[in-house]
Amino acid sequence: MGPRQARDCRCDLARPGVTGAQIMTVASPDIALQRPRVMLPVGLLVLVLLPLILMPLAAVFIFAFQGGLGAFVAALSTPDAQFALRFSVLIAFATAAVNGVLGTYAAYVLSKYRFPGERPLLIIVNLPVAIPTVVVGTSLLLLWGPIGLLGRLLEPYGLQPMFTPVGVLLAHLFVTFPYMLGAVKPLLDELEVTYEEAAYTIGASSWQTFRYVTLPALTGGLFTGTLLTFAHSLGEFGATVMVSGNLRLRTQTAPLYIFAQFETGNIAAANAVAAVLALLSFAIFFLLLRYTGQRTPTGERGRR
Repeated sequence: MGPRQARDCRCDLARPGVTGAQIMTVASPDIALQRPRVMLPVGLLVLVLLPLILMPLAAVFIFAFQGGLGAFVAALSTPDAQFALRFSVLIAFATAAVNGVLGTYAAYVLSKYRFPGERPLLIIVNLPVAIPTVVVGTSLLLLWGPIGLLGRLLEPYGLQPMFTPVGVLLAHLFVTFPYMLGAVKPLLDELEVTYEEAAYTIGASSWQTFRYVTLPALTGGLFTGTLLTFAHSLGEFGATVMVSGNLRLRTQTAPLYIFAQFETGNIAAANAVAAVLALLSFAIFFLLLRYTGQRTPTGERGRR
């Protein structure tokens, strides 16, 4: 359709009495021409996602149930598998709880106070996102391990956090710390100071202001940060394998159990636990999407 024809169409559509069917008749050729342009990038995206994401995820469930439901349940009924799953969930809950408090406190300080070194401190608290998790595990071993600076000081008292649940928790706290901070700080930055000042004006204490003014505004960020922290802790591997010793029935998390079963050739057991972890991750992901009211993590903006 040329420019002159387009102008004629617009003039015709502006006339009184033009029906919706007539509008669709005029517009449908342009829509038909746009469909191939839309379907091509969508098709390419699907071709990329199939081998990259969709097929690997499908393979986990296909192999997990390859021997039937009975074999799947039997693989999950072993003491090692049950311990690994329980231990992973327990560590994830503890990590989310501790970092929920620490991350919220750090976000509050970095958002509400101005001080020398503020920018470097903000960079430092976000460093765990950029550091490989194996490096995190190594650094914790060098600090808290038997040959570490603090480890040597604690050893005479019979205290050794490495290769214990405490060491696993330390690693998970380190790795997941930025998630709560990143979820809460933007909300604090956007919170109007006038609300807090109004609370102080009517005689509210600092704690009352935080409890009744600031905290309710952070509900969404706290929920999001908690879910992200829990999900990441649930699947953490690199730092955990360094500080836990991968001791069965003591410090072996579900990801470490999967790795150990693959090493010994017990593929059915590894796939069964992997499927459970995947289901837990899916549940957390869809719960997060449902809470935020978005169909995609990036929302609906920018569509053509």
